[in-house]
Amino acid sequence: MIANTSTLPAPLKSNAFALTNAFAWNRPACMVRALFLLKDRPMPGYVIAPPPVSSVPVATTAGGGAFPVRRVFCVGRNYAEHAREMGADPDRELPFFFTKPADALVINDADMPYPSLTSNLHHEMELVVAIGTGGKDIAEADALSHVWGYAAGLDMTRRDLQNAAKKEGKPWDMGKGFDHSAPIGSIVPASALPNPTAGKIELKVNGIVRQTSDLSKLIWSVAETIAYLSKLVELAPGDLIFTGTPEGVAAVVKGDLLEGTVEGVGSVTVKIV
Repeated sequence: MIANTSTLPAPLKSNAFALTNAFAWNRPACMVRALFLLKDRPMPGYVIAPPPVSSVPVATTAGGGAFPVRRVFCVGRNYAEHAREMGADPDRELPFFFTKPADALVINDADMPYPSLTSNLHHEMELVVAIGTGGKDIAEADALSHVWGYAAGLDMTRRDLQNAAKKEGKPWDMGKGFDHSAPIGSIVPASALPNPTAGKIELKVNGIVRQTSDLSKLIWSVAETIAYLSKLVELAPGDLIFTGTPEGVAAVVKGDLLEGTVEGVGSVTVKIV
């Protein structure tokens, strides 16, 4: 039953806490007043409004909805040919990771603004893993049972800033974790890719193939990556893992259209503006 608010002052009529149902009027007046005072505050205990939860759409073919994102991890140099083009030896390197902010994600094929303080913005096409069940010290044999789904994604990189940071032995954060640096397509359930050890991964820029490879060429497989990362940090539902990019990374400029696909997973599309 809805409470009758016709005789109340306008401010009280808008009080969603106290005036939405008759139950509120059975409370003491002081409680109703307290609820009214709290209605414009973000939440008791917070001094500013909490940030919105970042999320990635789930493919409509899987029922739609949204996957809430907690953290974004990225694996560096996880394809041998890419490691070589970056001047590294893939045969001597354990997995290493960097992160991006959850709100760096670009969804729904939205445009990506060309970032500030760079003249060398690179694309890196990747398979993205969405963790549905957390854990630490996860066994490799059990790792895929922790996956909720997969997506196609782009690790956009301010290569000049990254290279300068490498040269000086400084963190890569501003080369990798800047605003809008992680375009991502819709997530499909893990059942769509029950064996993420093979499948074509490709990126076209303005219709021309820039990157093409196969998931079988990952140095560290999805299961191995999850198991190793879970020894460094406890994984949690909502974590994303960008699994690395194949060779062919290169610069893009304003006006370029990037279209990436992962076989069995889907696509990611973004225009640089």
